[in-house]
Amino acid sequence: MSTPYDGAPPLTDEQRAVVDLPADEMTLVVAGAGAGKTHTLVRRLDALVEREGLGAGEILVLSFSRAAVRELKERLARHGDAARHVRVRTFDSWALELLTQVDASGDWRSRDFDARIAAAAQLMGDPAVNDLYEDLRHVVIDEVQDLVGARRELVEALLDTYDCGFTVVGDPAQAIYGFQVQDPQERAGETNRFFDWLRARFGEELTELRLSQNFRAVTDEARIALSFGPRLQAGAEGEGRAEGVPYEELRTALLDTLLVGDLSDEFVCAGLRDHDGSTAILCRTNGQALLVSEALHAGGVPHRVQRSARDRAVPAWVGLMFRRAETSILTRGAFVELAKNLPLPPDAEPETLWRSLLRAVPGRSAGLDLSRLRALISEGRMPDELTAQPAASLVVSSMHRAKGLEFDRVLVVDPEALREDTEDPSEETRMLYVAMTRARHELMRLEPMKTWPMYLSKDRSGRWGRYQVRKRSSRLGIELMGGDVDTDRPAGSHLALPDDVFDKTASQLQEHLAARVFPGDDVVLNRLEDGSPHEFQAPRYVVTHGPSGVPVGLTSEKFAKELYAHMQWSRNHVPDRWPATITGVRVDAVETVAGSASAGSIAGLGERGVWLAPRLVGLGRFTYDPYVHDGEDQGA
Repeated sequence: MSTPYDGAPPLTDEQRAVVDLPADEMTLVVAGAGAGKTHTLVRRLDALVEREGLGAGEILVLSFSRAAVRELKERLARHGDAARHVRVRTFDSWALELLTQVDASGDWRSRDFDARIAAAAQLMGDPAVNDLYEDLRHVVIDEVQDLVGARRELVEALLDTYDCGFTVVGDPAQAIYGFQVQDPQERAGETNRFFDWLRARFGEELTELRLSQNFRAVTDEARIALSFGPRLQAGAEGEGRAEGVPYEELRTALLDTLLVGDLSDEFVCAGLRDHDGSTAILCRTNGQALLVSEALHAGGVPHRVQRSARDRAVPAWVGLMFRRAETSILTRGAFVELAKNLPLPPDAEPETLWRSLLRAVPGRSAGLDLSRLRALISEGRMPDELTAQPAASLVVSSMHRAKGLEFDRVLVVDPEALREDTEDPSEETRMLYVAMTRARHELMRLEPMKTWPMYLSKDRSGRWGRYQVRKRSSRLGIELMGGDVDTDRPAGSHLALPDDVFDKTASQLQEHLAARVFPGDDVVLNRLEDGSPHEFQAPRYVVTHGPSGVPVGLTSEKFAKELYAHMQWSRNHVPDRWPATITGVRVDAVETVAGSASAGSIAGLGERGVWLAPRLVGLGRFTYDPYVHDGEDQGA
């Protein structure tokens, strides 16, 4: 007789000890890299429901990132049995849900992430929240080493307020999100502070278990960093947070791995193109990842750049579903018929996607309410399983963004020796450890990224930019990202623009986006006007696609404001010259967006206010109109 766990690895004694605990047990599980943590949590949840008799509504499961939530959901769907209906949430989605349930009139979605988390923490113990969680019997929390600041305070308030069992899992050796705390002194105190609180608060009632066996790395070279794990754990949890492993000792281990040649070498590019398994190139910063991506595009190597955990894009097939649906309530049969001609993700089952859509918009037995689904798109609340980045054989990522992921082969860009002014050497060590423990089979390295005569830095908007060395006023480029294309109105519907800006109708451009625009395609941003029509904003740019330069969008107000901030070399400086073109930009995805319903209707796209738009990525390069300013040639 088959079971949901056929094909899954059997539980080890360490894992079994976690799974078999009673529902009222208060448990801290320290799980090392690749220790089968997610598999153990799925079995733990199954045991809580099947053996302990808990209902799905009596269990609260929280995780740090959308990627982790998505993986846990997928594992529950595949291997969970009784627990397949248990809901898994990120901290932000749970906090937003809690706030709207308690105060539906509050404008919670307009507040930022930290503000919502802090507001939810203050609600713990409120009578309205007590009513919501009067049946709560067990809390499961993943990646607790990443609990810092407001998020840590929320979880502490939750466990301190409600009398229930819990299973919290984390690895002090992989605590790499201290940078989210702005004050350096506070940041040092936040690292693994939750572990201290947990032990002090529950004392002898707390059961501590460990998962020490690694199931990810299957070769000696992939295991090269694993021996540092226990020492990093001890150092991160020790008195005064003494560093358990010096950074240079771990970096020396990286330097002992195979050095891959330069990305400009065709032999190296061919090796990346032809590899059968999954590969990741991991960089110290996302700015470096964008430079690696640039080099790979130059070498003709297909890849994708890993988005941040908070960054989501609704895929194009959702927008096409809206366009082709004949009624506002979509039935299962109509969806299955539409799915035959939709660009669904590889290996995606229409039935699985349908269930995900229904879970996102519950309450309609007759079918899927497209107006409610549109509201989710507009508010950025589409389910993680529907907004995941598509699989790619080669992924370029910062070390932070690769946390929780694994690959057959990993190439780590040498992060070089630490500078004397490094604020937190211990966190740099843990971050390198995370990067070096992502590989299943091969761990290799690349030489440090060379940028001279340019340097990379983040501007006031948090974007990476290119700057001329020793010329602080000389801007050479800026990072492009999601939200940089105007989504309030569909391309081709801007009536106030000159007729030659968009030479296709909005409907024709939607067809072009659906059929001819693909991730990795080259786009160029061409300046639309000499000066900005608004104060403290840069001019608008037309986004043109491919060799033929088809205009497919306009830059957004967000981009106009942040480009203005980027071009200011001091707070009193008023920029008066703008790049004529921005090149080196690529299509990250064609995404589904929700904008002005009236604009969509006028443009001939129906009344639902949903259409397609290009999502951009890349470290753009500026080209200026020839001009000499203050004795410096600003042309490029």
